[in-house]
Amino acid sequence: MLKTVRKGEWFHIIVPKEWEGTTVDEIFRLVWEAPKKLIHHFRTENKVMADGSRINWNMPLTSGTKLQIQLFEDEDIQVIPNYYDIDILFEDDHVLVINKPPFMNTHPNNPLTETNTLINAAAFYLQSKGELRNIRQIHRLDRNTSGAILFAKHGLAGAILDKMLEKRDIKRTYIAAVHGLFQQKKGTINKPIGRDRHHPTKRRVSPSGQEAITHYQLLKEDKNKQLSFVKCWLETGRTHQIRVHLSHIGHQIVGDTVYGGEPMVIRQALHAAKLEFSHPLTKEKLVCHAPVIDQLEIFKNIDVYSI
Repeated sequence: MLKTVRKGEWFHIIVPKEWEGTTVDEIFRLVWEAPKKLIHHFRTENKVMADGSRINWNMPLTSGTKLQIQLFEDEDIQVIPNYYDIDILFEDDHVLVINKPPFMNTHPNNPLTETNTLINAAAFYLQSKGELRNIRQIHRLDRNTSGAILFAKHGLAGAILDKMLEKRDIKRTYIAAVHGLFQQKKGTINKPIGRDRHHPTKRRVSPSGQEAITHYQLLKEDKNKQLSFVKCWLETGRTHQIRVHLSHIGHQIVGDTVYGGEPMVIRQALHAAKLEFSHPLTKEKLVCHAPVIDQLEIFKNIDVYSI
């Protein structure tokens, strides 16, 4: 774990031994895998210093040097901040994990007019603390799916987390109540997912679709009601992935009428219960558990903290 501290707009990192002989350019390109455009911005705007002086990006660093990066400038907010009492699972200067309620979109389709999304609520929350920065979502949840969702509070953290998501270094674990009893207590569904040409928003398993891999494990079952409770974790993040995959193997999610579930509850019984990742800058291991905010009755005997 790196030794770091924030001082005003600047983030200070004490160069560790493993970075000895590495250049700033290599840290941005190879360690953080930041995109070229972002690197160019930091370089041309002189947003990186060492021990208080402008730095040569191609000069090898020595351990113990204080690397200073300007990360926390005010920004022009791109969405309309709107108050909503959000449930914060984790927050520091770089990342924010929110427990998303159901019946709320993650982001606005039109930032100039739509105000009732989680991004709008997060923008209001940050602004109320004096942080005028555009929050960046790293992944999304369907409108009627609840649970942990990860945001970055500045561009560098966002770029690092985007790359981590692409490399499958962020683990998202969901719980779902589904119809039917499983013959196998755990398994993997490896079926490509594409658009359903007969429906504008639905997805389906399709040979021509994108790779999609979902792992599942049985948690509990109710033989009287013919229901199973499973945890699922993803290697890919396709739209409606868990809903499509579970429906494909004959275990439709309860309440998910779009994919064949019975309306036994007021929404699809799918909840992002746990989020695990290494902090993008300090490398601290973070595990966030998300309780079911709306107290969905069907999950009353599932302890998300044991997932």
